[in-house]
Amino acid sequence: MFTGISLFRLFKPLRKVNPRNILLFLAILGPGIITANVDNDAGGITTYSLAGAQFGYTLLWVMVPTTIALVVIQEMCARMGAVTGKGLSDLIRESFGVKVTFYVMIALLLTNMGNSVSEFAGIAASLEIFGISKYLSVPVSAVLVWLLVVKGSYKFVEKVFLVACMVYIAYPIAAFMAGPKWDTILTATFVPTFKSDSAYLMTMIGLVGTTIAPWMQFYQQSAVVEKGITIDQYGFSRLDVIIGCIMAIVVAFFIVVACASTIHVQGLKIETAADAAVALKPLVGRHASTLFAFGLFNASLFAACILPLSTAYYICEGLGWESGIDKNFRQAPQFFWLFTIIIILSAITILIPNAPLIMIMFISQVVNGAVLPFVLIFMLKLVNDRSIMGSHTNGPVFNGISWITVVIMIVLTALMTVDIIFPGSVGKVLGL
Repeated sequence: MFTGISLFRLFKPLRKVNPRNILLFLAILGPGIITANVDNDAGGITTYSLAGAQFGYTLLWVMVPTTIALVVIQEMCARMGAVTGKGLSDLIRESFGVKVTFYVMIALLLTNMGNSVSEFAGIAASLEIFGISKYLSVPVSAVLVWLLVVKGSYKFVEKVFLVACMVYIAYPIAAFMAGPKWDTILTATFVPTFKSDSAYLMTMIGLVGTTIAPWMQFYQQSAVVEKGITIDQYGFSRLDVIIGCIMAIVVAFFIVVACASTIHVQGLKIETAADAAVALKPLVGRHASTLFAFGLFNASLFAACILPLSTAYYICEGLGWESGIDKNFRQAPQFFWLFTIIIILSAITILIPNAPLIMIMFISQVVNGAVLPFVLIFMLKLVNDRSIMGSHTNGPVFNGISWITVVIMIVLTALMTVDIIFPGSVGKVLGL
C-alpha cells in the first residue's frame, strides 16, 4: 500500500547516489519544480510583499504548514498522472461525467482568464519601473510567450521554464541585502503568532490561498503525462515535486523577509509588488530594488506562459480534444487556438485605458475560491479509486493528512471568498 509520507520512501531513489540515478533524476526533473514555482506569480508576489510590509515577520510561521499542504496535493496529482497516463480533466470526465466536467471547465476558464490578465499587468508594472511603456512591453511579451509555446518543442519549452525558475534567486539575494534580524526570523518561523484583527486573518488566508490554486493540479498532471513519466520512474518525479514545492516556499519566505525588514520597519504602505520594488530603493539601495523588480517581471512572464497553457490543457482534456506542446496547429487546433486567444485577450485588456482590472481580479478570486474545494475533493476521490490507481492509492496515514489538508483549505478558501464578497464580515463573525 502506498503511504506517500515516509521520508525514507520519498527519497528512496537517491539513497544510492550514483551516476545513473543522478542522470535519471535530471531527465525526470521539470513538472514539479515548474508547477510549484510558477505559483509565485504577480498575484503571489504581491500577497507575500503585502504580508511582510504590513505584518513584518509575524506570518512566517504559515509557510511551514503551507509547504506540507503543497507537497501533499501536488504529489497526488503527479502520482495520478504517472499511474494512469491521463490528465486530471480526463479522469474527472471519465469518473464524474461530461456535465460535471463542463461546469468545472467553465469555472476554471473564467478564473484563469482573470489570472492571465493579472500576469500581463505584472509585466507592465515591473517594466514601467525601468521606464518601458506597457504599450511596448505587453505586446512584445505576448508575442514572445506565443512563439515559445507554439513554435517550441516540449523539451525546449521545459528547459526555458526551468531557467526561469532559477531567476527567483533574485528574492533571497534582495532579502539578504535588506539586513534582516535572523534570530527574530527563526522564532517567527516556528512559533505561531495570532493577531486579533480581520486584516491579519485575511492576509494569513491569502498566503495559503495564493500558494495552492486549481490550475496547478491540472498543469502538474498534464505535464507528467506529456513528459511520458510512468510509475516505474515515479520515485524521481516525486522528488521533483518535493524539491519544487520547497523552492517555491523558500522564495515566498524571502519575499516576506525582504519587505518585513525594510518597508514594515519604516511603516510605509504599499498596494502592489511593484510598489514594494520602488519602496526598496531608498531603504536598501538601487540593486535590491532592481532585483525585486526583475524578479516580478520574470515571475509574471513565466506565469503568462503557464496559465494559458494549463487552461488549454485541461479544457482540451476535459472535452476529449488533442493537446500537447509537441503537436502543431493541424494536429491540435483547439489546444493552440485556446492558448492563442487567452494570450490575445489578456494582453489587450491591459492595453485598454481604464480597464476594470480590479473587477476582473475580484471575479477570478471569487471563482478560484469556489472551484478549489471541488477540485481537491475530485482528486481525493480519484486517487483512492482502486479501479483507477490499482495498488497506488493513498494509504491510511497519507489519506488522513490529505483530508485534513483539504478540510483546512476548504475552510480557509471559504473564509477568504466570503470576505471578498462581504468585506469585514469574517472579522465581525469571529469577533475580531
